[in-house]
Amino acid sequence: VQLQASGGGLVQAGGSLRLSCAASGRTFRTYTVAWFRQAPGLEREFVGAITASGDVTNYADSVKGRFAISRDTAKNTVYLRMNSLKPEDTAVYYCAARNSIGIKVLTTAYEYWGQGTQVTVSS
Repeated sequence: VQLQASGGGLVQAGGSLRLSCAASGRTFRTYTVAWFRQAPGLEREFVGAITASGDVTNYADSVKGRFAISRDTAKNTVYLRMNSLKPEDTAVYYCAARNSIGIKVLTTAYEYWGQGTQVTVSS
């Protein structure tokens, strides 16, 4: 499966963005999909994930209550809605997928990765 992340951009603090992760090649309705981010000089970190069924999500503490992940099976797309953005949310955001049950927070658990989309939050 190929993943394409999009929707990044420049936004002021307090603003919102919605990122999309579109899958092609095959349906990923059976895949757990996660979002990670990587700021300059830092390791890639887990942001949140959604199970294949879409009824379970998990988020990093730093984004809990501000970010929300959803999926549209018909469009083969997973979304990351980001509200109340802060300058520290600035990073390249990646979507990733694993064809296994359960949400994992480690990058090594995910087999497929999108190319990343830049999110910049100005103060």
